[in-house]
Amino acid sequence: MILRTATCACGQVRAACRGEPSKVSLCHCLECQRRTGGPFGVAAFFPRAAVEVSGETREFRRPADSGFDVVFRFCPHCGATVWWEALRKADMIAVAAGAFADPDFPAPSQAVYGEHRHAWVPEDLV
Repeated sequence: MILRTATCACGQVRAACRGEPSKVSLCHCLECQRRTGGPFGVAAFFPRAAVEVSGETREFRRPADSGFDVVFRFCPHCGATVWWEALRKADMIAVAAGAFADPDFPAPSQAVYGEHRHAWVPEDLV
């Protein structure tokens, strides 16, 4: 079985993920833009049982468009967000695809919140 490990910039926070992601989603929402500092975020969703997290994290909680909260886990040393939980999907953990630092990581299968897509980002990115 494949094992991929996502880390923060300093390597202190880790998320070891077994198997393939259930879904990889590119999100153009304004909150993902703020979280990543880029024009979109890419999340890889794994079953909670397939993810082992380690390292000291801090938590940032905010309401999502679904009406349920999202809880982000980030490194208190370098500030990078590695994983988060959408409370409406308690059985899943989202991991920042970029935190795997793997150019061969599976591509997103969907894009959401296209109404917030930056005009210079290709529409057919996914």
